[in-house]
Amino acid sequence: MELQIAGIKRSRNYSPNQTTNDALIFLKTAQELIKLGASVNIYAEEDVNIEELKGATIFSMARGEGSIDKLMRLQESEVIVINPPQSTLNCYRTNMHKILVENDIPFPSSIAVNTSSKEQFSISDLGVKRKIWVKRGDVHAIHREDVTPAYSDEELNFLLKEYSNRGIREALLQEHIEGDVIKFYSVSGTTFFHWYYQNGNNSYKFSEGRLRDLATAAADKLGIIVYGGDAIIKSDGTIIIIDMNDWPSFAPVRNEASRVIAETVFNHAMEQSYAVETSITEKKLQG
Repeated sequence: MELQIAGIKRSRNYSPNQTTNDALIFLKTAQELIKLGASVNIYAEEDVNIEELKGATIFSMARGEGSIDKLMRLQESEVIVINPPQSTLNCYRTNMHKILVENDIPFPSSIAVNTSSKEQFSISDLGVKRKIWVKRGDVHAIHREDVTPAYSDEELNFLLKEYSNRGIREALLQEHIEGDVIKFYSVSGTTFFHWYYQNGNNSYKFSEGRLRDLATAAADKLGIIVYGGDAIIKSDGTIIIIDMNDWPSFAPVRNEASRVIAETVFNHAMEQSYAVETSITEKKLQG
């Protein structure tokens, strides 16, 4: 029996400056699934229909709260979704901060704040004297201003007011950490792991094994399967995770990543199909 797999494309609203790259990793994954023998039906995030998706294994790049809610309801009927919708919610910035810190994953000093609060916040609230990052507290950046440095209390509170005016309810105030910036990509349960220096700076030595261990641990605590992230390498080689990304574009390694992702989705679909067939057989024998 041909495996039925559904793919949900990410809305352009959640692909700032990455619309083409996000679309390409999605398309390549679908193509690789077809090569493996699956039948793939594609849906836009805005058009998720619960009835149409029942019974299918789903690979999803959706990030909007409405889409996530629908996928959560589908999971109640034992539908497999990769990435699981709860893991996507876990990657919303304020949620991610809480989960990683609670699980001792090295993360910058951060404070979640209500943008409509009448309280005046200060850079010193983070125990630093200058430069922090102000980041929207839910999804990853949609506009350029969604991740912005602040060098003064006046600038910080102005940014929070702007966030509030744009309907962003929460923000994460985050310590700025000096060091080399690294981006990484991986798929849980596989040997695939790729990293590179974001700006070409490679001043400090560090343990690649430690980077992979931290990325794996962070992904495990967040529940994500297809993921990427960012880390800072400090002058002493300490590694700090600064972001985790549910299903990034994998642009530098798109071809290899799409094959690994497709194999992961396909294997989950095979396991689901086997479980369903076994259940049907057992019911027939009992009847």
